[in-house]
Amino acid sequence: MSGTGIPADFEARRPTPRYDYIHTGGEIYVDSFATIRREADLSRIPAEAEKLAVRMIHGSGQVDLVDDLVVHPRLMSAARGALQAGAPILCDATMVATGVTRSRLPQHNQVLCLLNDPRVPQLAKDFGTTRTAAAVSLWEPVLDGALVAIGNAPTALFHLLEMLVDGAPRPAAIVGCPVGFIGAAESKRALESFHEDHGIDIPFVTVHGRRGGSAMTSSALNAIAQEKE
Repeated sequence: MSGTGIPADFEARRPTPRYDYIHTGGEIYVDSFATIRREADLSRIPAEAEKLAVRMIHGSGQVDLVDDLVVHPRLMSAARGALQAGAPILCDATMVATGVTRSRLPQHNQVLCLLNDPRVPQLAKDFGTTRTAAAVSLWEPVLDGALVAIGNAPTALFHLLEMLVDGAPRPAAIVGCPVGFIGAAESKRALESFHEDHGIDIPFVTVHGRRGGSAMTSSALNAIAQEKE
């Protein structure tokens, strides 16, 4: 008996085929990206970010996502350059970190989520904010030149932007796609206008409105990490 509770000698059986569907992972993968390219209008996306858009659509299942994507013109070069230099990826949520395909990372880059750091609950209480936002404050020693990925909490994105205005080290790029009904759209608008509002130009990708999430954000990271689709 293994730790899963499944006997080691258990023999799995294939069920009787009853539905007409594509079975193999490789074929599903190829057909998925072909469908996206057929159905999504990628003409307004910078050429170097086309595969980023495709992967984010794949991660969300929404071809109209392309209409709401905002991609800084230097996002791909800045983010890829950071990873090639060995920079860490700083994630707001465990689900974002888990979604990163480690084999795509060019320098075996660290993927960090500090949400479960023991200091976080007290920081959140002291700051009067969410645990996710409080964890962002712990990024400061490794923030300079890092690739930041926020796919869950709008409070984390707001908190990061406030840190940067206060003089915190600047990351190389920000994937800012928090999801939700309270503060998500507003935090992403703040990211989009950050250079205009505060004179701090950090390459980013974001998506207008309430949608976003861990799958979409980790999909963006995987596209940045490796050119291969």
